[in-house]
Amino acid sequence: MKQDMKVFFSLFLAKGICLAADCVVMAVAYLTAFILRFEFREPFWGWKQVAVSFAVVCVVQVLCLFLWGCYRLIWRFTGIADVPRFIGGVATATVLLILMRLLFPDLRWLRPPYSITFFNSFLVTGGLLAVRLLARGVQEGSFAWTALSGGFKHVLLVGAGVEGDLIVRELRRQNPRDRIPVGFLDDDPAKLNASILGVRVLGTIAQLPEVVRKRKVDEVVVSMTRAPRSVIRNVVKLCEQARIPARIVPGYYELIQGRTTVSQVRNIDITDLLGREEQAADGSGAITLLNRKIVLVTGAGGSIGSEIARQVLRAGPSLLLLVERSEFALYEIARELRSLNSSVPFIPVLGDIADEARMTALLSGYKPNLILHAAAYKHVPLMEENPSEALKNNVLATRALGELAIAHNVDRFVLISTDKAVRPISVMGASKRLCEIVLQDLNRRGKTRFSAVRFGNVLGSSGSVVPLFAEQIRRGGPVTVTHPDMKRYFMTISEAVSLVLEAAAIAEGGEVFVLDMGTPVRIVTLAEEMISLYGLRPYVDIPIVFTGVRPGEKLFEELDVSEKSAFKTGHTRIFKGRINEVPEEKVAEILSVCKRLAAGGGMEISGELQRLLRNEAAEDGATAPAKQEAAP
Repeated sequence: MKQDMKVFFSLFLAKGICLAADCVVMAVAYLTAFILRFEFREPFWGWKQVAVSFAVVCVVQVLCLFLWGCYRLIWRFTGIADVPRFIGGVATATVLLILMRLLFPDLRWLRPPYSITFFNSFLVTGGLLAVRLLARGVQEGSFAWTALSGGFKHVLLVGAGVEGDLIVRELRRQNPRDRIPVGFLDDDPAKLNASILGVRVLGTIAQLPEVVRKRKVDEVVVSMTRAPRSVIRNVVKLCEQARIPARIVPGYYELIQGRTTVSQVRNIDITDLLGREEQAADGSGAITLLNRKIVLVTGAGGSIGSEIARQVLRAGPSLLLLVERSEFALYEIARELRSLNSSVPFIPVLGDIADEARMTALLSGYKPNLILHAAAYKHVPLMEENPSEALKNNVLATRALGELAIAHNVDRFVLISTDKAVRPISVMGASKRLCEIVLQDLNRRGKTRFSAVRFGNVLGSSGSVVPLFAEQIRRGGPVTVTHPDMKRYFMTISEAVSLVLEAAAIAEGGEVFVLDMGTPVRIVTLAEEMISLYGLRPYVDIPIVFTGVRPGEKLFEELDVSEKSAFKTGHTRIFKGRINEVPEEKVAEILSVCKRLAAGGGMEISGELQRLLRNEAAEDGATAPAKQEAAP
């Protein structure tokens, strides 16, 4: 009870102070209107009458401001969006005062000149807003006072735009005595020497080292959520020269929705330095495809599968089935999805897609509308050493699951394929190409629409070079790269999955879709940039060692989306590969050979797979053996 009274008293006192301040502003404005109207002489009806009329004017204005919600606002957060409230409140008060004068003409204290009434309304509006902005400025702290206090970090912002404005506001609001912005850098000539909230644009991005030295900058923040990769690369390079850390703002909408603050401005990571501009799909196709449907995701605990689960959940299916044979991986993704507090029900299913009885019970019990098949062995050198397992899990289990999909009237079946299926030289690549072949064959056998989506490496996936390089850098090196000319396509996991779902939505059956992954990245360049992101110097602080191409690896992967190899679709990043279907009798032979090889478990499997694929004719030559350098 005592605590409640204390809170009530504090609130009452705060509102009372605000109201008293507004009354002072109104009195000054009213008096100023009279003084200017009568040119500093006493008005004809005397100052006493002016005071009486002000009491009425003040009451009317306060009531109208209250009705317009002006007293629900916190002074510290008053901004441009709140200006209409004050204009509306004062305008309403002005109209009421004029009506009162017209309705009660005999009351002298309601008869100030009309010019006074209108002039006063402008002065009051300006005064009320000015006193709030002044209070906000005092509370947020000035740069001059902050600079005198010491113990702070100088922050240089790159990008004098909307996000830069938000960062400056957040820096002042969160802890103005800890970090202060000393200026902006921007390549727009029109912004040079301009000022945002008192923070000046000091020069272009190329001048970063000079500005850092002159202003004693401790930290650089890229205050652009859609900064081109080239700009981020340049900033990182210049920060490396200046020997200071570079950071970047989170997503713009996270900032304005209050989910992220300046304290969560993150370090620049390798996804920000990709050699392509991320263009994720708008999600409309995925929502149409998935909304109110029963969706089954295989390999749901893996890097791709777990991201598929997240994005499917956001599309609003009626039920999500998560199939995974790794107990820990399934536990982790289920725990994460529960923490999202989504209304969509999901069921973690511990099981192996090769277990026909388990999959039959699952499909007959839940009758999924769509299967997103991400379960596969993907590690190239490991599959070279265990080729029979690649055939069992990637080819035969996929075929069996596809046949069950037809038997249980699943509407769509989408395979996550790989760029390594193009002219494969590895067991893993060959197994994924065979998956594409058998799925195209299954598409001829029932109503289920089968399709596959090819794309390259995804950043941060389990087994990829990015987490490996990060671990090696943290240990002090060396960072191991197989070959100085090794190149790979890269895409963020979220973008890859969003495009997979969009491709699934436009699939009519039998397609092998190919994602445009932009320009391939040299692995050694990736290693150098990651070392720089840790504030270290490649080859100086962290050595880079070349270990040689591993079995089954190519120097570069092929993912051609030119007109000779692919058809355009309705999406700029999604293409349909010009890949001929394999005759039924040939598919039967392939499956027979795969079963024999998988049962035998011999090491001659790689050669047999190459023989199987060598004679397959496709317009883009997708199944012909690659003619490029590879390890024996």
